[in-house]
Amino acid sequence: MEFTEWLRERTDRQLGALVAARPELVTPVPAHLEGLAARAGSPSAIGRVLDRLDRFTLALVETLAALPEPLSLTRLSDLVGRAVTEGEADLGPALDRLRTLALVFGPDEELRLAPGVRKVLDDPAGLGPPAADVFRHHPPEQLDELADDIAPGTTGTGKERLVAALADPGKLIDAVSPQAKAALEELAWGPPSGRVPNARREVRIGTARSPIEELLARALLGATGEESVALPREVGLYLRDGRVHRDLTALPPPLDGAARDQALADRTAAGQAFTFVRSVEELCERWGLDPPAVLRTGGLGVRDLKRTAGQLDLPEWAAALVIETAHAAGLVATGGSVDGEWLPTAAYDAWRIRSTQDRWVTLAVTWLHTDRVPGIVGERDERDRLLNALHTDLRRAAAPEVRVATLKVLAAAPGLAPTRESVLDRLSWEQPRRRGPMRDQLTEFTLREAEQVGLTGLGALSEHGRTLLGGDQSAAAAVLAPLLPEPVDHVLLQADLTAVAPGPLTSELSRWLTLAADIESKGGATVYRFSESSVRRALDAGQGADELLSMLQRHSATPVPQPLAYLVGDIARRHGRVRVGTASAYIRCDDPAMLDQITADRRSAQLRLRRLAPTVIASRTSRAALVDSLRAMGYAPVAESLDGDVIITQLDTRRTEGLPPAKTYSSFNGLDGEVVAAAVRALRAGDSAHRARREPVAAPAGQVPRGPATATISTLQDAIRRGVRVWIGYLDSQGQATSRILEPARMEGGYLTAYDETRAAVHRFALHRITGVAGL
Repeated sequence: MEFTEWLRERTDRQLGALVAARPELVTPVPAHLEGLAARAGSPSAIGRVLDRLDRFTLALVETLAALPEPLSLTRLSDLVGRAVTEGEADLGPALDRLRTLALVFGPDEELRLAPGVRKVLDDPAGLGPPAADVFRHHPPEQLDELADDIAPGTTGTGKERLVAALADPGKLIDAVSPQAKAALEELAWGPPSGRVPNARREVRIGTARSPIEELLARALLGATGEESVALPREVGLYLRDGRVHRDLTALPPPLDGAARDQALADRTAAGQAFTFVRSVEELCERWGLDPPAVLRTGGLGVRDLKRTAGQLDLPEWAAALVIETAHAAGLVATGGSVDGEWLPTAAYDAWRIRSTQDRWVTLAVTWLHTDRVPGIVGERDERDRLLNALHTDLRRAAAPEVRVATLKVLAAAPGLAPTRESVLDRLSWEQPRRRGPMRDQLTEFTLREAEQVGLTGLGALSEHGRTLLGGDQSAAAAVLAPLLPEPVDHVLLQADLTAVAPGPLTSELSRWLTLAADIESKGGATVYRFSESSVRRALDAGQGADELLSMLQRHSATPVPQPLAYLVGDIARRHGRVRVGTASAYIRCDDPAMLDQITADRRSAQLRLRRLAPTVIASRTSRAALVDSLRAMGYAPVAESLDGDVIITQLDTRRTEGLPPAKTYSSFNGLDGEVVAAAVRALRAGDSAHRARREPVAAPAGQVPRGPATATISTLQDAIRRGVRVWIGYLDSQGQATSRILEPARMEGGYLTAYDETRAAVHRFALHRITGVAGL
């Protein structure tokens, strides 16, 4: 049976399972099943699906590729059973999966590999090429001499005689020396090739002087290049005693690690999730006030990363994770001046007012599916250039799939914190073709970052993490909500000008306290310290002394200490007595003695001051520089506008528009059920048209259908669900109204895909050009 015919005999449900498991085959949807078969047999498509197979299932494919086809299920079970050392060799589920993926087809008595699979598997199970391929480029006369030596008296071409003799190479192997047999044993289990000087030398059995020459003379090795030889597949199978694989496990390796109490792991993960959300919020708030510059080559500077890590009280790798996740979620983007600055976006303001659990879900999903890898920040690329945070070179296409695969391994062992080695071993069994240093590194990053994000706690996957991995974001938020620490709305004020937050503060109180005080230490309780500069910062932001003290009294579990009240009052009395405007800038004060003191101060000489009136001094220095200089001299000026109003600083933080976060569509997440059903319908309709070669039918006579757009879309959706034909009016590229009879398949992105009976072909129709729809 041909592969295409086998695909045609599959049910719609089986074709849907193929499309769901291999979505790349329908991107875009082929015109017919022959096109689907051709696409499924392309090297890129086969390589991609082979990469998803586990070790046992891949072994079935390699066994079929190593032996002539067709192969019966009984024979396949016997070959695989010989190699299995752990577990029972139950081929049923693995073979069903291979049929679902269209890698194997045919009945159990005649199993075959899909076209193209053998070419992708160059050396299946470490076996060399067949003898016919090994000796393909040898001169005919040399093949005749080899055949005369090892198969005297046989008939046929030299190549045919060699292939027939190597079908049972036992006698030839018994005739060589122990050293030659040892060389064969080295090649038996792979790799099946080696390097030999002057591999194409002419040698006969009688003239062989070395172990390699003994093997070359008996065709047990064949030259594939000037200095390379290969072990024919037939010889390799004989040396393996009929086995294709040496050691094969039918079950995945067990996970080793420490047992964790699931409830404790959930609470630990929830606490870390809360901290991660607050870290992102603090990052955006700080960057809104003091944004770092964008490097000329893109990304964030090393000094800015170190400064941000210090402000967030995180190690640099964790700070890079916070920054990259915020950027991938669309909360931070470039904007500002010509050179560019990293600023929060308008999306941050919308994200900030949502509940903590919903904010965490947004960040966790973003981290799970982004192709950016924060873990490699600080490393160097192949050209020895430093990889900075937010740089474009941090993208790794395999990162989302590795994260999902790693978390699924954790999900397979509830209440267990697996070791790094056991996770890597499990992943190597689940996807053996994707092993490599980069994958191992991405796995380690995933384990470390999942703990920081709050998906895992104490190394074990949390319940909200498990729910999120299943794709239900709303349920994940609901599971997380009761586990989150309850924010507190009070602090403990102390006489040493500090405030102790006994737990995580509410967002509004945390923002206000960060404005009025400096964070001194973090941990189970956060310690804030009030100082002259921090109180002045709050006054600069528009707060008054009474308002500051009232806020402290309202949110303090203890009375406001007298030293703190004196500090606020003293700073408030001096605050704003000196006002700075633009002359370039000017100084205004109702107390002439104060201005006398300023002009008499020798430190003011560099400000180039000029007394304009008893209460006004002009300066050629800019307003911002003048304010900073007066503060350095011990005064407490405020800036005022041209209208004489105090300029509120650092309250209206800056924002940039930024781009919406990129949506990552990963093939391992599958397709929506409706998309799968529509693709199958389109394939069936296109294939029926392709096979029938139907002639175009005439459109019905009369006025073309016309109707409102909403009714048109509703009717087309109903026709797609019911699988019926419709009559439509359609405007062509010249604006002329035409009449079409269609079999709709799917509708997405403003287009309708359907089989056009009036043209006898599958076409896409722009929905805005459809004038109306009528039934048939």
